[in-house]
Amino acid sequence: MSRRTVFGSLLGLVFLVNLARVVFAPLLEPLGSAFQASDAALGTVATLAWLGSAIPRIPTGYLLTRFSRGRVIVVSSLVLTTAAVATSIANSVSTVMVGAFLMGLASGTYFIAANPLVSELFPGRVGTALGVHGTASQTAAVSAPAIVIAAIAAGDWRTVFQAIAVAAALSGVSFGLTARRTDMPDAGGEDTAFLAATRHQWRIILAGVAVIGVTGLVWNGLFNFYVKYLIAKGLTSTDANQLLTVVFGAGVPAFFITGRLADEVPVVPLLLSIIGGFLLCVLLSTVLSGFLALAVLSAVMGYVIHSLFPAVDTYLLGSLPDHHRGSAYAVYSGSMMIIQSSGSTIVGTLSSAGYRFETIFTGLAVVLALVLLSLAGMYFDGRFPAGAQA
Repeated sequence: MSRRTVFGSLLGLVFLVNLARVVFAPLLEPLGSAFQASDAALGTVATLAWLGSAIPRIPTGYLLTRFSRGRVIVVSSLVLTTAAVATSIANSVSTVMVGAFLMGLASGTYFIAANPLVSELFPGRVGTALGVHGTASQTAAVSAPAIVIAAIAAGDWRTVFQAIAVAAALSGVSFGLTARRTDMPDAGGEDTAFLAATRHQWRIILAGVAVIGVTGLVWNGLFNFYVKYLIAKGLTSTDANQLLTVVFGAGVPAFFITGRLADEVPVVPLLLSIIGGFLLCVLLSTVLSGFLALAVLSAVMGYVIHSLFPAVDTYLLGSLPDHHRGSAYAVYSGSMMIIQSSGSTIVGTLSSAGYRFETIFTGLAVVLALVLLSLAGMYFDGRFPAGAQA
């Protein structure tokens, strides 16, 4: 079989592992009603899904120095199947938290193995390949609200996780069989010294974490509470869910277009421009009201923030050498995910303490502005790495 066939099977898996992380956003309202949970508890559910996605990334990078990328991807599908089953039988918000964490573990393991593999399947067009892979991932985010609505209509919130379990099992088997019949890239075989890769590439690792850590924290807190935020602005629950879909929907072309763009233009100025655009969108969200204005803002913000992910992955994976790629990417990814995973807990805790969403997001925007100014200063001063060490 061809590498395109393997890539096609990865697109199905990435849909499911990203759905496992983002599905909790449209489920916060049903879960709150089912378990009479506070905003702080619901924010913790969402945070645990993302924290679970962060924790296995560095250990997975080490595993990739011992096992093939394909084998680790198959294991991630098994973890997702088990985690979805466990979540579907949860009987309290605490057990939902455990399930969310386990589903996050599956996604973190997958992305650390799959993103380097995608870049190695098509080494001449890294940004484009990552963009298509990200587009499939983002389609899950777009579909999440509709999937939740359909599942609740067919049964209840548990039906979502039952469906994910079945699909994950089938997709894992499909990828495993396809990979066994394909001549896979062996670039990862050179990446056998995890600590050495980290020491040698610490500059670009730190740069990647600085670019996406706080930005991702703000985004994580915003999108997980976006429905509640818009309801507080006077929108109906239906309208708020529609605009959450708009935010995620705008990310589909963003992954594809920006992935291709990152192959063609200097990537560091592109990254800084994206952060600036997102910062402006967050500030505008605190002053705009009305369905039409918020719909336009949702589309723009969704496009801008989702452009960041293929751009930063191209920045790292497109310049890291074969013998450092998997290890250095794992350290970057695990570090930045730990930072951004706290966004939902921060926003939920502040909301439960009585702060308005506008106040919370204005404060987070100020912090992000300080980070952006620091990064821009380093870039113009020539201290921001343009790529990895050879």
